Amino acid sequence: MSSSSDRRRWLPLGLFLTAIGLFPLVSPNAYFLNIMTFAGIYVLLSTGLNLLMGYAGQVSLGHAAFWGLGAYISGVLTAKFGWPPVLALLASIAGTGLVALAVGLPTLRLKGHYLAMATLGVGVIIHTLFVQLAGLTGGPSGLVNVPSFSAGRLTVDSVLGNYYLIWAMVGIGLVVALNLGESRIGRALNAIRGSEAAAECMGVDTYRYKVIVFVLSAAYAAVAGSLYVHSINFVAPDTFGFMSSVLLLTMVVVGGIGSFWGPVIGASILALLPEYLRAFEGLEVVLYGLILVGVMMFMPNGLAPLIRRLGSALRLADR
Repeated sequence: MSSSSDRRRWLPLGLFLTAIGLFPLVSPNAYFLNIMTFAGIYVLLSTGLNLLMGYAGQVSLGHAAFWGLGAYISGVLTAKFGWPPVLALLASIAGTGLVALAVGLPTLRLKGHYLAMATLGVGVIIHTLFVQLAGLTGGPSGLVNVPSFSAGRLTVDSVLGNYYLIWAMVGIGLVVALNLGESRIGRALNAIRGSEAAAECMGVDTYRYKVIVFVLSAAYAAVAGSLYVHSINFVAPDTFGFMSSVLLLTMVVVGGIGSFWGPVIGASILALLPEYLRAFEGLEVVLYGLILVGVMMFMPNGLAPLIRRLGSALRLADR
């Protein structure tokens, strides 16, 4: 029974990562490969946010700020101080995690809309620092001359190399998320999502677990930020504004909050969507808002359950 259950859990992920690994063989050109590379960054970001929202039931409107911290810490350390990208990646995880801990300790005592507004305020503050600390960050113009990712003599400076590097990290992130869902921490977080008061009555230290998942979610964002800055060799504050937090929130909601595959589905769809919305430049906030409202009204559990039901129906039809 356990072996069969494990197979059902891990087989889809193995097939998905295999398909991702083979995609460059059928990609029509480097442009599509580049789109899929950035889709991987969004999958990593939304998977981390889903740990916070879907597993612990906590809403964050400033998640893009942690993405930006990861990017700027890694970019500044390599471009300004000559650090190796591998060490800069580790420093970005540690630095972003410490900031998330400092933010989470007071804000996670808040609940509901108060927590959402607190994270929004933190996001605005961090974004302002990206602009004002021009000596380090390059200010509104951005930070240039960030080196490509490298480890020893191996340098990842091609579209294909970045694709495999980013999706390899996504694979690790998905494995961690899948394991977390079945762990003691995952069960505690699910209890918190169901009813925080009931979880506390059962002896769950809800505050402690919320802080842990908040820091873990920020660590996912830090990895995504570091990979992002080393893949395009440039970073600017506008990338990490409020609109980016809205986009990440939309990805999680559209895919399905609390579903393992929800962030993957939502991030993949909304990473491709901007290519078809170029004619509506300036109206992105309105369009994402409409998508959010539509999903919440007609598919409150997101697309993941719908796709799962369709898959089950097709299997039954084959029989």
